[in-house]
Amino acid sequence: MEPEAPAQSAPPVGGREDGSEGSPAGPGDSLARRGEGTTGRWVKNPTSTRRVLRPCLPERYAGRARRSACARIPGMELTWYGRTCIRLRGKDAVVIADPYQSVVGPTGRGITADIVTFSHPDDAPLSRPKGRTTRDGATHLPTSLEDAFVLDGPGEYEVKHVLVNGVRTFRDDKRGAEHGRNVAFVVELDGIHTVHLGEIAHLLTEEKIGEVGSVEVACVPIGGRLSATKAAELVAQLDPRIVVPMPICEVERDCEEAMARFLHEMGSTGAVPQQRLSVTPSSLPDETTTVLLEQRGKP
Repeated sequence: MEPEAPAQSAPPVGGREDGSEGSPAGPGDSLARRGEGTTGRWVKNPTSTRRVLRPCLPERYAGRARRSACARIPGMELTWYGRTCIRLRGKDAVVIADPYQSVVGPTGRGITADIVTFSHPDDAPLSRPKGRTTRDGATHLPTSLEDAFVLDGPGEYEVKHVLVNGVRTFRDDKRGAEHGRNVAFVVELDGIHTVHLGEIAHLLTEEKIGEVGSVEVACVPIGGRLSATKAAELVAQLDPRIVVPMPICEVERDCEEAMARFLHEMGSTGAVPQQRLSVTPSSLPDETTTVLLEQRGKP
């Protein structure tokens, strides 16, 4: 089992989408307020706090000023555990998205992380779930993640030096009227911006594209309510360097057909699944590349 690292308290650097005074859930949270005169109210950040880190060049290519401004960035590791469960491992923290209680690691043990994000409530909870829940009480955390810092709503946050931006989206094309809301989370880790789209089921408006911002890696659901054609269009809107498909069909054969259609739309052929993806800013491909991952968990 991987060693567990308890999450640190973190100051949100933006407010809830509706401007309420809500705060991210976490054990013993001590959240610093941003700005003067807010007196207990979480406020929206008027400008983006996203930092862009560039990798260092060898000394023979960089002057003293350039060397002092650059950042030494190790590789980020991305692993898929099934459904929409993705783990991002970086130098400062481990972030895991959608770790529902039915999902466990390849050895049958729990998954550990510092930060947990939930894009939507658990659709297939255990019959008798126990333990800590998300703020809305709709989802139970795996026991191995009960000490992690949990985010399940829109807003901008900083946790353990990791910037996380939650953007309101929906699980249908009717603004959630049929299947509810969704949150797309953008995580900046080791100089790589990764967007985890959860179970999004629609294209993005110009406003939402602006909220998501520039990303290098996009984790896209395949086989759900988002057709293969729409999924490819969504990728084109985001223009990432790397696309990681997340098959979410109930029936495996349906997922095989949906993946084949998506790969055709993306012009990807002959891709071989790999256990995990390791990426650095300097290793990013020049053109959008689809990377298939093996399912490492047991949903």
